[in-house]
Amino acid sequence: MISLDLGWDVLGVYVENQVAVGLQGSSVGLALALGFGAAYACYYITSIAKKPKLIAGGKKFYEFLRDHCPVVTETYYPPFWCWESRAQTLLRPFVTAKPWVSYRNELIRAPDGGQISLDWVDNDSSPTHPDPSSRPTVLLLPGLTGTSRESYILHMVQQSRELGYRCVVFNNRGVSGEKLLTPRTYCAANTEDLEMVIDHVQKTIPAAPIMAAGVSMGGMMLANYLGRKGRRTCLKGVVVFSAGWDVFECTASLEKPLDRLIFNSYLTSCLQASVHRHRPVLEKNYDIDHVMKAKTIREFDERFTSIIPIHKLKSVQVPMLCLNAADDVFSPNHAIPIEVVKQNPNLALLITCHGGHIGFLEGLWPRQSTYMDRVFRQFAKAVIEQGGRLSDLQ
Repeated sequence: MISLDLGWDVLGVYVENQVAVGLQGSSVGLALALGFGAAYACYYITSIAKKPKLIAGGKKFYEFLRDHCPVVTETYYPPFWCWESRAQTLLRPFVTAKPWVSYRNELIRAPDGGQISLDWVDNDSSPTHPDPSSRPTVLLLPGLTGTSRESYILHMVQQSRELGYRCVVFNNRGVSGEKLLTPRTYCAANTEDLEMVIDHVQKTIPAAPIMAAGVSMGGMMLANYLGRKGRRTCLKGVVVFSAGWDVFECTASLEKPLDRLIFNSYLTSCLQASVHRHRPVLEKNYDIDHVMKAKTIREFDERFTSIIPIHKLKSVQVPMLCLNAADDVFSPNHAIPIEVVKQNPNLALLITCHGGHIGFLEGLWPRQSTYMDRVFRQFAKAVIEQGGRLSDLQ
């Protein structure tokens, strides 16, 4: 019979052995974790965190950006846990905070009988520009189905408000809750509504300098407008984010299997929802049942809209900075018009390696600000306060 003391001795030896093995295993696990962490940190520093490429059509604009917008020369550090393009694109609306903004809405009538919704932030408490008649104004254009309530628009409104500027958001027809009065919607190629809005803003505050910022399709519309107007515009400068410069290449990119699953079907359904909301008016001119059967953006465009590529960049005569990410699935890197930009002294491109589509998250936990926000703030301030240096970029 085994004694109790012997049993405890055997148990003690067993426990000591298990502890030793556990400590050894923990040491191995810790070493592996540290090794992996060091390898990932090295990969992040060498391959992920990089300075953006700044391409300008002229030396004067390049130097202006370098001197007054230091963000264009700084390394962009996307979150170490979220630098992949699809992740940045999908997570930004959920990760970034939505600043509280109270708008003053204005509905203006178009010549065809339609109405356009403008959301104003007058910023009457501005300490730097107390006179409302001369307070600088920033016109903001959201993306394809976006409104003044998108997080990226709210962030630009907040940045403008902190600078002491006034903001006005141009909501495309029928997207922000107002009734669609005519069977006409919008697309990047048609700038008539934008021209009317800019004329209205200028007539409302004729003594105030005006600049504009457009996101995705809003940026495409602005570029199209500038190419059409040349020098015949009141805008002092324009900044464009995540524009799709070649819509055919954008559509082809979105039809790749994974991107079609993640983005294409969702965007198509959003567009169809907008059409369905205004069906009583639109069915006078369109086969809505046919439109509602579209499965992709390409099919929706063929059945409802006609969006042409932007070929007017050579005619832009206003300083315009364009921010794109090289990994943007909506606007593939090979479709970014680098050579066209090099031929126009009024244009500049800022291309980051990562950032996705309207992502540009940066830092450990990017709740309050993104790289895109910093580019907007610095460029808006430079155009408003140092714009005299850009009077002649030829």
